[in-house]
Amino acid sequence: MVSTNVIMAFGVVVLVFYVFNPSLVGGNLAKTITFESVVLLWFMPVNILGTFILGSALGWILIRLTRPPKHMEGLILGCCSAGNLGNLPLIILPAICKEKGSPFGEPDVCHQYGMAYASLSMAIGAVFLWSYVYNIMRISSSRIQKEDSTSNGSNILKASGEIPDNFLETLNPTKDTMDDAYTILLPDAESEEKVSFPSKIKHRLRMISSNLNLKSMFAPSTLGAIAGFIIGVIPLVRNFIIGSDAPLHVVEDSASMLGEAAIPTVTLIMGANLLKELWANEPRLKGTSTPVWSVVGIVAVRYIFLPLLGVVVVKGAIHLSLVQSDPLYQFVLLLQYALPPAMNIGTIAQLFGSGESECSVIMLWTYALASVAVTLWSTFFMWLVS
Repeated sequence: MVSTNVIMAFGVVVLVFYVFNPSLVGGNLAKTITFESVVLLWFMPVNILGTFILGSALGWILIRLTRPPKHMEGLILGCCSAGNLGNLPLIILPAICKEKGSPFGEPDVCHQYGMAYASLSMAIGAVFLWSYVYNIMRISSSRIQKEDSTSNGSNILKASGEIPDNFLETLNPTKDTMDDAYTILLPDAESEEKVSFPSKIKHRLRMISSNLNLKSMFAPSTLGAIAGFIIGVIPLVRNFIIGSDAPLHVVEDSASMLGEAAIPTVTLIMGANLLKELWANEPRLKGTSTPVWSVVGIVAVRYIFLPLLGVVVVKGAIHLSLVQSDPLYQFVLLLQYALPPAMNIGTIAQLFGSGESECSVIMLWTYALASVAVTLWSTFFMWLVS
């Protein structure tokens, strides 16, 4: 029988996922986003995409240098590319706004716009996480499973003596059991001349779309962000809901009250998740063979190389007048490069049953060092934008 504590903990997680976070994201965006501000905030999705692309490139270099086990390659790419773009900014920004001498102006205004930027970051980050990292880890785990099953089948057939040895070459997974990632990227040699180029493109896009986890991409927080955008951008809807004189002002108040419960609850859940990952995998962690240099490399990517590249990208965008002059907005863009790996990477690893214990070790060390690294980078970023 499931204990009462487990049921209560699961209930809190469900409440945050389906109620608190969507209310926080939708409420903050609806109050602060207008059509004019949407035009000014266009660089944030590009910046978040940049964190994923640069992180993936650094992760690929790390894999080439450290040569980790095959089942860890997707995990390393995920940890290097996807940062905690939602929960940590929601915790960090309100605390910074309340500090005396903050370079971001009045605490109330800073809090209002900071929460809007963090909410937008959470929504966009969720889309990239579940469309990009999810599929990288899925492909990585499926390749390992195919190679293992093919290897086992080859050994059984060879031991039985029923087939010649040269027949085993046809069981090479790089030829006949090609992963769907290669199927997407490489043309089909047999049908290259028969199928037109537009048909090939449609076929590849159809394969990619069939493998996307749309349900996870459009999580409640993302739907809350979409609702907040619609309310904020359309003046008629905004005047009907937002403001003390609005006919449906009670909707705004209700969303605000529910959203205020998100930050302390999310903080508790993040700590509980780290402890749960550590305790659940403690027997395996004692005997785990997580490569030390891979963990060191992930820490270096997330807390040294990626933030330095982020400074170059954001300062370059500012120099080209692609980013508005708001110091708080610039700080959020820089902060997105200096965050630990997304907590949902652990969920994805559990979903595919690949690299669970290694993921626990990575999360333990990256979040243990985050208190120092994120603090130092935040201080530097505030000096940089002030």
